[in-house]
Order: sequence, then structure tokens, then C-alpha cells
Amino acid sequence: MFPSIDTRLARASSIDDLRQMARRRLPRLVFDFFDGGAESESTLDDNRLAFERVRLRPKVLVDVSNISTACDILGAPAGFPMAIAPTGGVGYGRLGGDVAIAKAAARIGIPYTLSTSATASIERIAREAPGRLWFQAYVLKNREFLLKLIERARVADYEALVITVDLAVGGNRERDLRNGFRTPFRLGPKSIGDVARHPGWALAVLRHGFPVNENLIGLQRDVSSVAGVAAAVGRNYDPSFDWDRLAEIRALWPRKLIVKGVLRGDDADRLVRLGCDAIIVSNHGGRQLDGASATLDALPEVAAAVAGRVPVLIDGGVRRGVDIVKARALGAQAVLVGRATLWGAVAAGDAGAERALQILTSELVRAMKLCGTPRIDAIGPDLLAPPAGAASRFMTRSSACAG
Repeated sequence: MFPSIDTRLARASSIDDLRQMARRRLPRLVFDFFDGGAESESTLDDNRLAFERVRLRPKVLVDVSNISTACDILGAPAGFPMAIAPTGGVGYGRLGGDVAIAKAAARIGIPYTLSTSATASIERIAREAPGRLWFQAYVLKNREFLLKLIERARVADYEALVITVDLAVGGNRERDLRNGFRTPFRLGPKSIGDVARHPGWALAVLRHGFPVNENLIGLQRDVSSVAGVAAAVGRNYDPSFDWDRLAEIRALWPRKLIVKGVLRGDDADRLVRLGCDAIIVSNHGGRQLDGASATLDALPEVAAAVAGRVPVLIDGGVRRGVDIVKARALGAQAVLVGRATLWGAVAAGDAGAERALQILTSELVRAMKLCGTPRIDAIGPDLLAPPAGAASRFMTRSSACAG
């Protein structure tokens, strides 16, 4: 007898456990669409490895009987130093996944960022998952359509607009090519058998069809399928978008403006001077330029350039609660999680999205206790251990001095 979904969720003790649950539920071509990165996936892998390279120096003899994870994100209170990253096409994996993640975020008091290419509309999220909502806008060639999206977010009372600036052209995702993942979506000879071996997913698609990217209806009039819309978006990124265009959006949008996709200190400094309210250090989850810096490696330069003038956030590779501690110690106000909550929602809908956040927050609390940091503002650079090899270099210098 197979265990119930609740039993399996209770057994899921890590984000990787949820990833494996999602993997078992999805056909390979859909799983790889979510899981994969660009080309050889070196940046995708390094996002995770960068967190593994950082080591901590815990404080001892600190009273950690009471832990507070309350903090400030972008000038407003949050339950944890974490927000949901914009994640497109969640409905490919499970119908209603976007709403499930948004509701889970609202319950624990963290911001949720709705992607332009989400499978739930700006208005639906505001109606069904009220909380701290940010809207992420891709820069489209169709300027009129882009401005309408931004206006819809304003009318729906989203507190922040996130402009993604690292997507002048779509990345070369070879897993999708090998799997025959096409837009518009259709099953090829290689995928029919794979889909048949995942009846739960297949039956849901047969019953409801592929969901539509609701925010993008009307971008291209002859497109109605979710994959067709995705293809239209891919053809409509605006490679001419520049500093002047961003300044126009800054002047137009009356609330907080966040820029996502920054890896350089000089760009970060210029963005602050332009009037942006926050910066997200991001390489698009390793899905665009393979060979780009890991985001955690880029974070110290960006944080130093910003010098506390606006908050710096980071996404890419966050899979553990201790990753949040490391990011805070290196200068981030908060992290954004994308795939982590995606796997939860795909694995088990509402309950899975909530379980993903439970795992991350419980790991964060445990890491804070073990680091001797009872409050979020107690996490600082003094927790960071010297880089690998520094101790041996110190010993060599000491020996030379003694000689």
C-alpha cells in the first residue's frame, strides 16, 4: 500500500526530498524544464556550491532559548528574512500551484513575487492570496502591453514592482532541446511513453488542459495555449532596454521599485543613484548565461557598492535554512526562494508549498540557535569563517616569522 500524501510530506525532511517527490510525479520533460539551467549548467550548479563553500564560526554561551526571526524587508515587517522569487509556469507542474505558494507565503508573513509568466493573473493572486505582493515584469518589446501589466499591478495594490534586467535574450537550455520540450507544447514520440508513466500529472492535464499564462493573454492574438504564450514571450524580450527606459519606469511607478538580475557593484551603485529601492543579486537561477558568477560570490561586491543605501536581496541556490544565515552574514537583507517552494507545490499542492516553507524556516531557527544568534540582526560578518586555505597560509607565515 502506498503511503498517503500527508504521510509522505511528513517524511520529507529537506527541500531535496520534495524535489524527489515532484520528480516522481512529473514527466521528465516537465521536470527538466523546472530543474534545468543553460548549456552545461555550470552556473546552475555553482549557485548551490557557493553556499557550500561558505563556512561559519558559531558563537557559544549565548542564550538562544528564545529565537526571533522577525525582520524588516524593504521597509516593512516580515516573519522571516525571505521572499518568494518570481517563478514562471508553475501550473505546468500542478494546476493552482502559483496560488498555493502565494497563500503559504502570506500565512508566514513574507512577500510573494508574481512572475509575468505565472499561470495565475495579477488580479487572481491579489484576490485569493492577499499579503505582501510584488509583481515581476519582463521587459517586452510591446511597450504598451508592458505598461498595461504595470498599471494592473498598481490597481491591484501590489506594493513593489520587480524589473528583471538580465534577460535580453532567452538562455540556451539544452535539457529542453534534448527532451523535445517544444513551444507550442505537444507530445513527441520520445515523450508519450514518459507521460503515460506519470498518470497523476497526465490525467490532470487531460481533465483541465495546460493552464494559460493569464497575465499574457492578448500579447499575441493568435496564441491561446500556455506554451504558445511562452514562445511569444521568448520572441518579445526587448534587447534594446537600457538605463533610459528603466528611468522612465521609475518615473511612472509610484511605489517601491526593485531591480533583479544584478551581479556587478558598478551597476548596483548606478541603480541606487537612479532611484531604485532595492536590488536583487541574481543570475536567473542559472537559466540564462552559463558561466555567470554564482550569486553568493557576487553578493559582497554588490553589498559593498550599495553601502546600506538600499536593501540588497539575493536568489539562486537557496535550499537550506542555514543558507539564509550565510546570505545575511555576507550582506543580504533577505533571500528569495524559487525552486524550493516550486517543488513543494508540484509535489503536493497547498500542503506541499507550506511544507517547503516549514522546512526552510525550521532549519533557519535551528541554525540561528547553533550559531548563537537569537535575533536576525545578530547575524553579521563576524560569523564568517576565513576562506579555505587561509589557516594554512597563516601557519606558514607564522613559521617563517619564528624562523
